[in-house]
Amino acid sequence: MELLDLDLRNADVVDTPRPVMNPDLVPALRPVLNPKKTPALKPAISVVGLGYVGAVSMACLSSLGHRCIGVDVDARKVEQIAAGESPIHEQDLGETLSEGVANGLIEATDDLERAVWDTDVTFVSVGTPTAADGGCDYRYIEAAAEGMARGLRRKRSFHVFVMRCSIPPGTTLSVMAPIIERISGRKAGRDFGVCFNPEFLREGVAIADFHNPPKTVIGTTDLRSAEILRDIYAPVDAQPIFTSIEAAEMVKYVDNVWHATKVCFANEVGRLCKPSGVDSREVMDIFVQDHKLNLSAYYLKPGFAYGGSCLPKEVRAVQHMAKEAGVTLPMIGNLERSNREHIDEAVRMVRATGARRVGILGLAFKPGTDDLRESPILEVMAALHAEGVALQVHDEAITKDTPLEGQLAYVRHGSKGGAELAANLPAMLNDDLDEVVEGAEVLVVCHASEAYRSKMRRSHARAVIDLVGLYNSPCETRAPLEGIGW
Repeated sequence: MELLDLDLRNADVVDTPRPVMNPDLVPALRPVLNPKKTPALKPAISVVGLGYVGAVSMACLSSLGHRCIGVDVDARKVEQIAAGESPIHEQDLGETLSEGVANGLIEATDDLERAVWDTDVTFVSVGTPTAADGGCDYRYIEAAAEGMARGLRRKRSFHVFVMRCSIPPGTTLSVMAPIIERISGRKAGRDFGVCFNPEFLREGVAIADFHNPPKTVIGTTDLRSAEILRDIYAPVDAQPIFTSIEAAEMVKYVDNVWHATKVCFANEVGRLCKPSGVDSREVMDIFVQDHKLNLSAYYLKPGFAYGGSCLPKEVRAVQHMAKEAGVTLPMIGNLERSNREHIDEAVRMVRATGARRVGILGLAFKPGTDDLRESPILEVMAALHAEGVALQVHDEAITKDTPLEGQLAYVRHGSKGGAELAANLPAMLNDDLDEVVEGAEVLVVCHASEAYRSKMRRSHARAVIDLVGLYNSPCETRAPLEGIGW
């Protein structure tokens, strides 16, 4: 199947929070995804699975003027939907369903084959329970795919199948699509479209969330399907995010794990505050008022480990406070462990190359400063130096004349790597970027500077280990380039 080459990464996520299609594809997409074109007749939509997501989606789609057919194996749900009654307790759902039935836009059936044959788009919202091994149980997806394939086999027109369930990345294309192809005898991308469209509906306010979504993510295999889904969601979101199916599948999990992380974090703050007599509710009320750093995309960029004069020191301080108070904080207590795993992975990546001469581009804990206190690359360098690897280091803000003794002494109890390198670090520094780049078998990039970005395109190194995301999208470089998270 031909996947869209769509890029979600941005150089500055804070300034451009809404990812868009890869600009290189815009000329090719313009004839297809033309927002000013005259809208055609609204496509008819079948919805497989009439639980929380399916029932809400069908009701809301009907309110946008789509004729909808709901499908479920549960006869009671089918009867309730057909009568305009809500099968679940959800604000405004009953009224929306009743209105759809009254307007002749909603019907329900247990005949999936007929529903697919009689519609243009099928949304799949069947259950994906946990399997015995802790993974995902695909039984309901497989059963739905078989029924949808039989319906597709009866028709000649193009049909779009839209998966909405929470499923591991790759499931839509490796489980659902092959079954549809095999039974229908049709080809995905040519005869039918396949999409993944995760839902971000909160129970209790799901109707409101549908009409005012936080984001609309459409993972698709072809431009025709992208256009159809774009038009369906146009009344509620004029700027959907187009991406690959696998990325759309993953983002659903990532969203929910992040929400779980926030709950655990706030609860651990509560347990930390209570022994000191501090009102954690007041603390968190203040915390969430910061939308520049605390509630933003600023730190949410895959890259390298945290470091600097604040984060490592204060994580340790909070862990110490909790220990002294007899409070267990599993998440906060494991931040150092998680950070260390990132550092260790960088070491493993360098070792895997077999290089004995390594160039380090960027020494301070972040660009634009000469502060190397607890810079995580020091830990990587210390491990490599202990193994006899020759290191040459370049930093745009640190030279051979930069006084480092005071900084390294300040972190003697926090930065093991800094302490181990204190005597040898000045000799590793090289103010000539060309010498560092040309003399290294492998380069490790720790700062996303324009100078380093330009050098990497022409570097003849055996490999480039990019810890910071030098480029916004996959880039042609002479040397193989990879990071810890990409």
